[in-house]
Amino acid sequence: MEDFIVGSQLKKTSKDMPVELIDLLGLAAGSLTTISFIPQVLKIWRSKSGHDVSYGMFFLFSVGVLLWLAYGLILKAIPIIVANAVTLILALIVVALKYRYRHRH
Repeated sequence: MEDFIVGSQLKKTSKDMPVELIDLLGLAAGSLTTISFIPQVLKIWRSKSGHDVSYGMFFLFSVGVLLWLAYGLILKAIPIIVANAVTLILALIVVALKYRYRHRH
């Protein structure tokens, strides 16, 4: 068992799970949450309308994803870095498409 601190509490981690399996779990989770943006991007692209997309939500979401990306970079955690870099790009594409098609409904 390895010790690490979360908040002010000491936690234990198990060495039972290989790092590769943990990274695979992170990559799978990141992949699913990231590709969930693809249908939204395609919908806006095809309909040429981002009328129902909220700038506020995507701004807050993008800042959160940027912070997760910074966190991943600090930890040098590839699953966090890759998932959040791609998610940030997709979120910014949604905002750009909404802006591009702002005069259409």
